[in-house]
This record gives sequence, structure tokens and C-alpha cells, in this order.
Amino acid sequence: MNNHTFGFTKEDPWRIFRIMAEFVDSFETLSEVGPSVTIFGSARTARSDPCYKTAVELGRGLARHNLAVITGGGPGIMEAANKGAAEGKGRSVGLNIELPFEQKPNRYANVPIHFHYFFCRKVCFVKYSIGFVFMPGGFGTLDEFFEILTLVQTQRIPRFPLILFGRGYWRGLIQWMRTVLEKQRFINPDDLELLTVTDDVGETIDLIVDYQRRVSTPDTHPKVLA
Repeated sequence: MNNHTFGFTKEDPWRIFRIMAEFVDSFETLSEVGPSVTIFGSARTARSDPCYKTAVELGRGLARHNLAVITGGGPGIMEAANKGAAEGKGRSVGLNIELPFEQKPNRYANVPIHFHYFFCRKVCFVKYSIGFVFMPGGFGTLDEFFEILTLVQTQRIPRFPLILFGRGYWRGLIQWMRTVLEKQRFINPDDLELLTVTDDVGETIDLIVDYQRRVSTPDTHPKVLA
């Protein structure tokens, strides 16, 4: 056994303990937060951008309905949503991830949680949310969008509201899914009915509040997290 192999063998068991610690700490904190909505969006959105101001309004509106706001904890849209939730006197959760660039925790998350592992963070987005809003963003936003959409489509989690905010931004992707994925039968025609596309903050909040009213807060964990 060479030194490299020996080092790898020694390292992996300790990595498991770090993963466990991230889950234990985050589960313990988030279990006390209450019904939450996760808002995704670009870390690169400037504070002068209309999307930033809209995310602030959205976060504030959700907080006024006693819904916690969860974001990735970084700048841009994440900062805006956390800011709105904090200004609305609500719980503003930031699930920050350690990255070499872009991702620095914003100051508006009054419930900050720090992660080293992406997959631990992703579990927490899904486990503690009753709705998801996807604002304009890059690879990270698209990654979360397709992952959560797949979990709903395969019935691994409940049919939570999945809201694509910004018709102009999402139009091309929706059109591609209709003309390519649906046409070639890679998805069912009704799969796209799992999504709501809107430009309206009030409609977004109403959809989530209505869902909460109809189903209340789930007493059991989704299948994928059980």
C-alpha cells in the first residue's frame, strides 16, 4: 500500500463525520424555523437591477405571511430575498456554501448556516421548504430547478409550488422543453403543468399561501428524505 492510498483511507472516515456534523447542525437549526420558502437566483445580480428590488419585495411579503425565507446565503438575488425577509421582521435563512469566488455570506440572513458540502446544503433546501421560487440565475439556479422539478415529477416529494419568476427570462427554456422534450416524449405533456411562470409578486405569494392553507405544513418528511 503506497502513501497516497494510505492517506486516502485515513481521510475518508473523518469526512463522513464532517458530513454528519453538517446534517445534524443544519437539521437542528432548521427544524425550529417553521414553514419556509426557498428563493433561488443569481449571485451576480446588482443591487440596481430590477430583479434585486423584486426579490426584496418578495422576501418582505413572505415574511408578512409568517413564512421564513431560505436562500443560498450569498449576494445578488439571495441577498435581496434575505434583506426583504429581515425587513419584514421574519426569519431570514442563509445556507451559505464555501466557494473560492462569488459566494460570500450576506449580512441579512438572521439564521446563517454554513456548509462545506453541496449535497448537504441541497438536502436542506428541499427538506424544510413548502414552495420554491426560481428567479433569473445561472448554472446553480438551473441545477436546483431541474433537481427539484425531477423530485416533484417522480413523486419523491409533494407537489409543492414551483414558480419561475420572470416570463422573459424563462420563456426560451419553457419553449425548448415543449418543442424538444415534450415533442420527443422525453417528458409527459402534463409535466410542464407542475410549473407556474409569473412576473407578479402578489401572485407568487398567493400561490404559496394557498398551498399552505390547503395542505398545512407536512407532518412527515418527503419520501426522498425519509
